[in-house]
This record gives sequence, C-alpha cells and structure tokens, in this order.
Amino acid sequence: MQRTFTRVLLVVFGLIELPVGLWPLFSPDGFYRDFPGFRTGWVAMDGPFNEHLIRDFGGLNLALAAILIGAAVIGTTAVARLAALATFLFGLPHFLYHLGHVSHFEPVDQVLIVVTTALGAVLPVVVALIPSKRTTPATP
Repeated sequence: MQRTFTRVLLVVFGLIELPVGLWPLFSPDGFYRDFPGFRTGWVAMDGPFNEHLIRDFGGLNLALAAILIGAAVIGTTAVARLAALATFLFGLPHFLYHLGHVSHFEPVDQVLIVVTTALGAVLPVVVALIPSKRTTPATP
C-alpha cells in the first residue's frame, strides 16, 4: 500500500496534467498560441516546425511504453487496465485526428494510417475487457 503522501503527490501531479492534456484536445490552436495562458505563448515561440512538440510526442510514447511494459511485468489486472486506459486516452484522439486528415496521402497510405491509428484506440479496449485470471478454482 502506498503512503498517503505518495498518493497525494500522484493526485496533485494528475490534476496539474489534466488541463494540460485537455486544452490541446479541445482548442489546439489556442494551446499552440497561448500556452501556458498567463504569459506569451511558449509553444508558438518555437515556430511552425515545432521541435518541442515533436520531442513531447516522443516522450509521451516512451512514457506509454514504460507503463505498458511495467503493467506486463507487474502482472495485475488493475494495472493492466490502467495502462490500457492511459493508452486509449492517447490513442483515441490520435486516431480521430488522423481519420479526418488523410486526404492528402496516397490511398495505400490513407488505409495504413487509419488502420494503424485505429489499433491504438481499439487494442487498449480489448486489453481492458480481458477478464482477470482466476486465482481460486471454480466450484462445480
């Protein structure tokens, strides 16, 4: 069991990250122009090719990889479902963006983009729905 202090810190970090995650989903242009909201736009200052956002995307994928592999190592259903939820929360908006932005690609790339990003939204749901392993034998 975690210490209360650890749990409080996790909740505080989560509450800090929540608006930072929601803002670009609901107002990408506003986030790009105005983040953090109380100073000049820190993200827009990097220009149209935005190394900052590319590195953030890479870091997010590494974080998801750590959570997913860690969930496999820990082996509990609760942790697996939490990792699946985290992956879904990234995968669904990513898929929806690409679903609406593939017209400029060749048809084969359109299919590949839609299918691969759809997997990022569908597979976490599959993982979350897998029943937990029985720890006690079933009685007849």
